[in-house]
Amino acid sequence: MLRYLPSLASAALLAACEGSTDSSAASDDRSPNARPSTYDEDKTEAFRFLNQTTFGATESAAAQVIESGYEAWIEDQFSKPASLQLPYLLSLPTPNPVSALQADRIDIWFRNAIDGEDQLRQRVAFALSQLFVVSELGSLSNMPYALASYYDLLAEHAFGNFRALLEAVTLHPAMGVYLGMLGNAKPDPASNRQPDENFARELLQLFTIGLVELEHDGTPKLDERGEPIPTYDQEIVEGFAHVFTGWSYAGLSNFRNPTRTVERQTKPMALYPDFHDTGPKQLLGGVTLPAGQTGEQDLRDALDNIFRHPNVGPFFSRFMIQRLVASNPSPEYVARVASAFDDNGHGERGDLRAVVKAMLLDEEARSENASAYPGKLKEPLLKLTQLWRAYHGKPTGERYGSRSYFRTRLGQGPLQAPSVFNFFSPFYSPPGELADADLVAPELEIATEYYCARFVRLLYEQCFRGNSAPQSTKDTNVLIDIDEELDIAGDAAALVDRVAHKLLGSRMSASLRSAAIELAESVQEPAGKVAEVIFIVAISPEFAVQT
Repeated sequence: MLRYLPSLASAALLAACEGSTDSSAASDDRSPNARPSTYDEDKTEAFRFLNQTTFGATESAAAQVIESGYEAWIEDQFSKPASLQLPYLLSLPTPNPVSALQADRIDIWFRNAIDGEDQLRQRVAFALSQLFVVSELGSLSNMPYALASYYDLLAEHAFGNFRALLEAVTLHPAMGVYLGMLGNAKPDPASNRQPDENFARELLQLFTIGLVELEHDGTPKLDERGEPIPTYDQEIVEGFAHVFTGWSYAGLSNFRNPTRTVERQTKPMALYPDFHDTGPKQLLGGVTLPAGQTGEQDLRDALDNIFRHPNVGPFFSRFMIQRLVASNPSPEYVARVASAFDDNGHGERGDLRAVVKAMLLDEEARSENASAYPGKLKEPLLKLTQLWRAYHGKPTGERYGSRSYFRTRLGQGPLQAPSVFNFFSPFYSPPGELADADLVAPELEIATEYYCARFVRLLYEQCFRGNSAPQSTKDTNVLIDIDEELDIAGDAAALVDRVAHKLLGSRMSASLRSAAIELAESVQEPAGKVAEVIFIVAISPEFAVQT
């Protein structure tokens, strides 16, 4: 069976792109705050909303959404304080080597993702961590405090202003170490040394504006020859690289020999004026920074220059839609969210609350029928967290898993991207039907045969060896609670419907339901019967796709 899994994933995404004719699909004319006409009808819609906004829909959360409405639920989430990682790490004894704390950092990430009340904030922070990428894999492997602090920064700024987020990311030591801004010095003609261009290049290409000029709807602008127009050239990269000189850990006595402490790797970097280039610098849009400015002023002006670029709204909006809602949003959808980025209705540019609300309350987010290509393939981590949230998954030991457990089985782990280009490209399109249709499927880049097989194995172990049945071997990192299912295991149809309620929001195709019932009836032992049903649903295309 396992060798067919890549095809299964492709089929799943194609199903999402083609839309659904299921009778439980959301109706077009329901307003964002509408209350349900029937609970079962709106439960499917609530699950759809929660799988976009949390680490996995649950029945209790769906009831809250149905009661309050989407907009009120979002506003309530805005008010919840961030669940943080750094305070937890600081409460633990410092191990030797300190890199051992990376396992604790990953553990607290899962605890916040599974149990945190600030679900929307944590989900947005996870999306931001795939845009403003830093990673444990590489120069930050021995800096767990910096990584925890960096993720907390993303969570705390998730509903703030993009400009403030941009500056906070720029000055965080984790980013400074990862992309070479920390310790980046002005040119030295005697040694033929030039400033490091890495952060400057990625800030432009990957974090803010992209490689080509964009229309307001995210489509490329074309020149008179029909070719895309580049957003910047090498001179501009060099200009920004010179801006980002003279910064290092705060409180150093020697810029050339920085000493890393816990405090220094969690506080914003400080400027050391003697190492900052004070010459003129070419920026975007023909802007030149004048000579003689301080490093702080250069930094502010340079980030303002990027922030004002017309690409930022559509570039950021499309990325966030892809991570939370749909892989192939229409240009009109992107334009509507980009308009909220440009102006929140009160003259403020970059208000992330306005962006989040515009993205989640848009007709294309709330109704499959409003888009030609609704939905996306769920990221492996999100499939796992949804299963655990639905079945109250709890660690069997001290942690949810080891430092490399999830990365090696899923191809994903918290702040464990293989490079600054994230786990997958937002432009990835697998060969075949999707590429022929000019559609993208970012998550399919890591849906390889290897990772699909390992993930199915993980789900098998979870369902069969990590459940609450007395005879379970408990041979997993996490234990799921199947007591409700055990109580009704004698009724195959009721059992299948119960699992469908928990994992699919009651929305299950007739073919999957029939197959699951047939499977359940073929097994006599109650715990095995329950495990089989949860497993077949968890590996189905219907669970793999976020519609």
